[in-house]
Amino acid sequence: MVLRSAPAGSDSPRLLSGWGRTAPSRAVVVRPGSLDAAREAVASVGSRGVIPRGLGRSYGDPAQNCGGTVLDTTGLNHIVEFDTESGLAVCEAGVSLDQLISRGLSAGWFVPVTPGTRQVTVGGAIAADVHGKNHHELGSFGRHVKALRLLTADGTVRDVTPRTEPELFWATVGGMGLTGMILSATVQLIPVESSLVSVRTDRTPDLDTCMELMADLDAEYPYTVAWLDCLARGRNLGRSVVTCGSFASVEELPERKRQAPLQFSPGKPITAPDVFPRQLLNTATVKVFNEFWYRKAPLHKTGQLQSISTFFHPLDALAEWNRVYGHTGMLQYQFVVPFEQADVVRRVLQRISSAGVPSFLTVLKRFGAESQGYLSFPKPGWTLAMDFPTWIPGLSGLLDELDEQILAADGRLYLAKDSRMRPEHLSAMYPRLDRFRALRAEVDPEGVFMSDQARRLAL
Repeated sequence: MVLRSAPAGSDSPRLLSGWGRTAPSRAVVVRPGSLDAAREAVASVGSRGVIPRGLGRSYGDPAQNCGGTVLDTTGLNHIVEFDTESGLAVCEAGVSLDQLISRGLSAGWFVPVTPGTRQVTVGGAIAADVHGKNHHELGSFGRHVKALRLLTADGTVRDVTPRTEPELFWATVGGMGLTGMILSATVQLIPVESSLVSVRTDRTPDLDTCMELMADLDAEYPYTVAWLDCLARGRNLGRSVVTCGSFASVEELPERKRQAPLQFSPGKPITAPDVFPRQLLNTATVKVFNEFWYRKAPLHKTGQLQSISTFFHPLDALAEWNRVYGHTGMLQYQFVVPFEQADVVRRVLQRISSAGVPSFLTVLKRFGAESQGYLSFPKPGWTLAMDFPTWIPGLSGLLDELDEQILAADGRLYLAKDSRMRPEHLSAMYPRLDRFRALRAEVDPEGVFMSDQARRLAL
């Protein structure tokens, strides 16, 4: 059910879902290969509207459009310009971060922000204002976008920058594709001396130790993340493996690596077959995995050199890894709460562990300054992401309960991961929602750009 590519001009409805493989819906998929084709597709949509879609890595329904049109942007996948001196790259919206990393590294540049996969498009990274392990230092992706070209509902192509059209720019960054179709963007990359990351790993026995260590290491390492055992209880609640890193200098490399310090060869991924039973990931199997993963980590180790693939994108080694959850799919739940509300993280973990609800991947990070994007997710505080098999009995009620805690703590849920948020919670979680709606009504008064998520949440 995950979209790959459709031929240009395709007009047969296709069943699409997000990466979580839940709530699929049918839409006509069009894959324009030029500006004219994109403009024609937008001009000819019916009453159900149109939404852009990249590589289908949003977990929920923001890139679906039941009964309408979906624009597959992967036909616009050229790096138009790349200045090797300044690190500025002009990319069409369908360029993947994988492409951009490969091109940039050859000249000593890396993407400023990367989520847990390289298989997202530049357009999608802007629309979701993605974040990575370095938010406390470099913020989210939109901060590094210098300009973008936007096809709006009336067929106009607008060159938008934070200086010339700040309202439209910051409504588009994090705007989930609802202000128009991003055609291309100018992105500032960051310099690196090598393609290897010097990594520090610490195994921590509980949540307090984990949080204290992560806070202490903010100033020392640009990249920080913690894997948590969501099923640990009592004094072991929140036991974790904290991983920090910074790109290695040439001097830090072994002699044999110094001849080609920027070499990047991630290898071809293995594709997971679509044969897994829906209950493969359950409390028992996740508990066994968590015990293994925790025990295999060193108590403390520094200076380990890891590849970009290993450190940033380990799951990319298994294509279609979402199939492991079976045909009923998974739901990823990610929230952020202010630093002073850190106890909410503890209470959430206590509730999850006491209920025995398995999350195969539970990840804790720290966010820095808030983006100017009206619907951007990050704000200063702790963010916890968990993924749950959808077959778990009582999951919906449990997450509704957690929503109330997040809301009471002035927190929010991530729209790029969401598939179930209550619309009445949206304005409290996103205080700039009214500004977004006003701008959207101005540039798209007929609501041409529309998605399943936008209808569900009245965006």
